[in-house]
Amino acid sequence: MALVSKAGSSYCIRSDITRGRTGQNVAFGVVNNVEAPIMKEKSIKFSSLSCKNARVAQLFPLETVGFRSKRNSVIVAASPPTEDALIAAEPLTKQDLVGYLASGCKSKEKWRIGTEHEKFGFEIKTLRPMKYEQIAELLNGISERFDWEKVMEGDKIIGLKQGKQSISLEPGGQFELSGAPLETLHQTCAEVNSHLYQVKAVAEEMGIGFLGIGFQPKLGLKDIPVMPKGRYEIMRNYMPKVGSLGLDMMFRTCTVQVNLDFSSEADMIRKFRAGLALQPIATALFANSPFTEGKPNGYLSMRSQIWTDTDKDRTGMLPFVFDDSFGFEQYVDYALDVPMYFVYRKKKYIDCTGMTFRDFMAGNLPCIPGELPNLNDWENHLTTIFPEVRLKRYLEMRGADGGPWRRLCALPAFWVGLLYDDVSLQSILDMTADWTSEEREMLRNKVPKTGLKTPFRDGLLWHIAEDVLKLARDGLERRGFKEAGFLNEVAEVVRTGVTPAEKLLELYHGKWGQSVDPVFEELLY
Repeated sequence: MALVSKAGSSYCIRSDITRGRTGQNVAFGVVNNVEAPIMKEKSIKFSSLSCKNARVAQLFPLETVGFRSKRNSVIVAASPPTEDALIAAEPLTKQDLVGYLASGCKSKEKWRIGTEHEKFGFEIKTLRPMKYEQIAELLNGISERFDWEKVMEGDKIIGLKQGKQSISLEPGGQFELSGAPLETLHQTCAEVNSHLYQVKAVAEEMGIGFLGIGFQPKLGLKDIPVMPKGRYEIMRNYMPKVGSLGLDMMFRTCTVQVNLDFSSEADMIRKFRAGLALQPIATALFANSPFTEGKPNGYLSMRSQIWTDTDKDRTGMLPFVFDDSFGFEQYVDYALDVPMYFVYRKKKYIDCTGMTFRDFMAGNLPCIPGELPNLNDWENHLTTIFPEVRLKRYLEMRGADGGPWRRLCALPAFWVGLLYDDVSLQSILDMTADWTSEEREMLRNKVPKTGLKTPFRDGLLWHIAEDVLKLARDGLERRGFKEAGFLNEVAEVVRTGVTPAEKLLELYHGKWGQSVDPVFEELLY
């Protein structure tokens, strides 16, 4: 049971719910990146207590119902009916939504590192993207050979689960590993290596390779297959109404991100602000998407640029995080007014685009008249908000392009060194304290094109990155796990000021003879 008490503007949490992925309690457990509610058998009560009153807010089931295949491996249903999965004792209040976020608070010894990365699968002979049928064969092969549980939507396999790790599909078939919450970067990098070994073992027999890059370098939108997932159909129809690049985001981008914990509301605020201020530096250090449809696109991180014209209601640098009044409640206020994509009912995704969760709380969704939300609906809604740093029951650092395996280890190392060490975190907050909202926005908008060479005050962003990298390294050293070596990949970028994308462009104009095809070998996992 998690008890939430509010004293002044600070929320204090006592939580003894067992955790699933980083920041996720089993009582709110999910399959496939919280895409759909999970049917459970047993229930516990979640109490939301304020200084003035106490009430039983929700019943939360605990154990996932699965069924066994002929090979005795569990198949997890991705999307059982929400109303069967979660029964609300009373209608949700805003305090319940705040309490949900606050339930992520945990003591420092329980902080973990959760790394997620996406990659493009392609046919080695043709360089064409994998079709869904090939992806299904690959998922089934990994499941059978390495004992992963299958995640189904209807009769289609759409992912895998093993312990606290999951493999899922992005809209264009990008293959994503969502790692387990782990204590050290050595464990994180070992997890990545194990995953890549398993994927390659099956994929190579199929003539399939995987590319570590931030944007599909060769093919147009029309050439990308569409995955059979209900939520993506709703998003695909909605995206062109709110931005010109949303479909590119869905079908042609790959990222690597790290999910990190916080101890309190105050700690969350400090990490959120540091993460937002420095996100453009991470974008520059990991910039790795300079090609579109076979040619240079004029950007170092096309993936980052795409987010600037995807959907302004749910993306960006969240300037309100730097307001004195900011806390869990203010993030809830923001999320309540972000337009929804869907509600999940009776094994179907119902299109609720354009309406807000605030409307839902009032029972005013035309798509499901009179119905009220449960916490699974809230959890799902939070996954459809895409700022540069995202708050759930943990913080997600979302600014980096996908890349080769060493960078998959370097990205979490960068942020762990900065945010999990008190001295480095305070140094970052001091360094960025007088940065204005306009300066942060300028960096966010210019870095995709100019990277570390972006002018900032009296110098270049490169010079700030030198100081930041030292703080990251010092923070890792103080952790005492001998993790600083994972920063070597970005240390070279900082030393030279040359981003990964600029190295690719040099190859393109040089020995590749203005062809992008060799990138499929250069960045092959």
